[in-house]
Amino acid sequence: MAGVTALTFAALCLPLLGAVLAPFLVRVLGANAAWLLALAPLLAFAHFASLLPVIAGGEVITGGYAWVPSFDLRFSWLLDGLSLTFALLITGIGTLIVLYSGGYMKGHPDQGRFFSFIFLFMGAMLGLVVSDSLLMLFIFWELTSITSFLLIGFDHEREAARRAALQALVVTGGGGLLLLAGLLLIWSTTNATDLSTLLQSGDLLRGNPYYLAILILILCGAFTKSAQFPFHFWLPNAMEAPTPVSAYLHSATMVKAGVYLLMRLNPVMGGTPAWETLLPLFGGVTLVVGTLLAIRQTDLKLQLAYTTVSSLGLLVLLTGFGAPYAIEAAALYLMAHSLFKGALFMVAGIIDHETGTRDITRLRGLKAAMPLTFAAALAAAISMGGLPPFFGFLAKEEIYAALAHADPRSIVFTLVAVGGNALMFAVGFAVALKPFLGPVLATPKHPHEAPPLLWVGPVLLALLGLMTAVFSATAHHYISSPTASAIRGSASVLEISLIPHVGLPLLLSALTIALGTLAYWRIDQARLAMATVLRKLGPGPDRGFDYFIVGLIRLSMRVTRFVQPGRLELYITCTFLCLAAILLVPLWLYGEMPTLPVWPRQVQIHEWAIFLLAVLGLFSVVIARDRLTAIVSLGIQGFSVAIIFLLFGAPDLSFTQFMVETLSVVILALVMTRLQLSPTDRRPLGQKMFDGCIAIACGSGFALLLMKATQGPFNNALTEFFNTYSKTIAHGANVVNVIIVDFRGTDTLGEIAVVAITGLAILALIRIRAQTERKLAENDPDAPEDLGVERP
Repeated sequence: MAGVTALTFAALCLPLLGAVLAPFLVRVLGANAAWLLALAPLLAFAHFASLLPVIAGGEVITGGYAWVPSFDLRFSWLLDGLSLTFALLITGIGTLIVLYSGGYMKGHPDQGRFFSFIFLFMGAMLGLVVSDSLLMLFIFWELTSITSFLLIGFDHEREAARRAALQALVVTGGGGLLLLAGLLLIWSTTNATDLSTLLQSGDLLRGNPYYLAILILILCGAFTKSAQFPFHFWLPNAMEAPTPVSAYLHSATMVKAGVYLLMRLNPVMGGTPAWETLLPLFGGVTLVVGTLLAIRQTDLKLQLAYTTVSSLGLLVLLTGFGAPYAIEAAALYLMAHSLFKGALFMVAGIIDHETGTRDITRLRGLKAAMPLTFAAALAAAISMGGLPPFFGFLAKEEIYAALAHADPRSIVFTLVAVGGNALMFAVGFAVALKPFLGPVLATPKHPHEAPPLLWVGPVLLALLGLMTAVFSATAHHYISSPTASAIRGSASVLEISLIPHVGLPLLLSALTIALGTLAYWRIDQARLAMATVLRKLGPGPDRGFDYFIVGLIRLSMRVTRFVQPGRLELYITCTFLCLAAILLVPLWLYGEMPTLPVWPRQVQIHEWAIFLLAVLGLFSVVIARDRLTAIVSLGIQGFSVAIIFLLFGAPDLSFTQFMVETLSVVILALVMTRLQLSPTDRRPLGQKMFDGCIAIACGSGFALLLMKATQGPFNNALTEFFNTYSKTIAHGANVVNVIIVDFRGTDTLGEIAVVAITGLAILALIRIRAQTERKLAENDPDAPEDLGVERP
């Protein structure tokens, strides 16, 4: 097991190694670096594939390393059928995406940076699906949002790319914060810090009084990440990213994260009325909306993007449906969708790369020039349409076996699934057939077959869609059944094959094909009809996002103007008001006011003199007519305190106080010589009284707090610790110095660094001012005028 742990950790680190090496290898090898870089995900894929027999045998592999043991936080992973399937998809398709990127981005000046982003994205998603720790899951969850932001906005010089990246980050990042709240509720109410413990808790989470709150928070995180209605709008806009990103994003990575989370939590959160209502409802609406919007598009990538939205809705619907075969159907469709959607996106990228356009209305007759691409596209479309002999057919048959029941709820969702699958059938074959068949149309670039780096990915994925269906028994044994078992939380065996379910599921499949063929035949008219409907409906969620951002900016500006009007006096007043409240309110609210002591009679005459000196200094500050007198008088307070420290046996502290007060008075006096020194106070009497009350409240609060602290029992644990270890550890006899220099050495270093940086900044400003004065004296027209120096 130790060997498996070490190899798993190495497999998780391989994408990060690829991110580091990519820029250097691309600089040396150019586009051919893709062949070498693809070894990183390929080796990770090989490791995870080697675990298939173990996982198929019903075992669960856990491992990791302690991070913060006192809080039971670990960098840990959980490998079962679900996480292993996702790991294989991420690393396997990731290998093909790296190769595809080498050909697609060939000659791009930032190809090395692009590879680094892809590998970081791969590592974040891989860490998410194998994480056992709830905290690590959330960290990787947010890393997928950040890395996708970098990839979507890769062409940052285009405004559309920047907007799409920002939109994806805001939507998924906002959902991530809600997910964090849900995970913290799970943590605090169940004491489970990892998924393996949570999955063994039975009905503990379902019976939790905060179950509904946890469910809503988890769904918000999952729905935003997996683009469920009404958060679906960010995913098609993410098509501003280069096509390798789109293919990876839609087939195996980020958008599947929300689906993964719902499947992962199904054993402990599923089966409740809320779960079986919310998931099918939002999933069904997303399925319908996605397919209808896909029909509207003419851009190949946008057509595929909206069908991904609908497919994600179908997966969410199946995960929460709660009927027999629903979980099995979700497991099958998860695999089938990854294979055919990855291939179709790569095909769309090849068409764009080799013809210069993705507009389906401008593409015809490419079959002769691109036969291999056409074959891969047709195979993927057959699987997407749910036709034999591809794996998509098995998934569609199992979907109808799960949904086709006689109750009204099942009938409604069956009709939704049939309509959605029919429209996806039409869009899939439109992408695969219309650009390749018919008379040749002129394109911006002369079309020809793509180089191997581009076509190897879609061809292999299309072949996998065929082979997994032909050898379905093997695929079910090693992948489908373990995946469904992990989602269900109990053993599940899949037996669906190319021999379809006889009865209603087969009739529904035939109906889907008939409706899909009709929609494909009239797809141009359907596109115009959808455009008319959308135009009458008005702005959708995408435009609503813009309104939201504009409103948020306006609100933030108004709040900023209210809380930060630019008056230092107001800031100081608010600060001291809050300080007085913090000091006094808890003491009064919780009955912790100290007992006022009787004034000690042992105060000696020289001590009275020091107190009197401090009071006279305070009075001098209040009545001073100019700032310089107030500064000097203020120093009297510090010197009086320093003398008190000296009399009570703290010479080191007294010396420090003397130095601080001397430097403060000198520096303030030097600064004030650059300003107008009189008059010192223009406030009206009412303002002075208000400020005086605040000052008295703060002073009284500190006095009462210190009195309360001194009236309690003294805990000398720290005193004994420092007295015991000052010599043995720090080799110093002066305990105060040892505390400052050794035990609190980092604090002292930070304070020194702050002072040094401040001094350097002041020195730079002084030099700039001196240079400005010299230039103004020489009547230099390039001298700045905003440093408070007037021209002669």
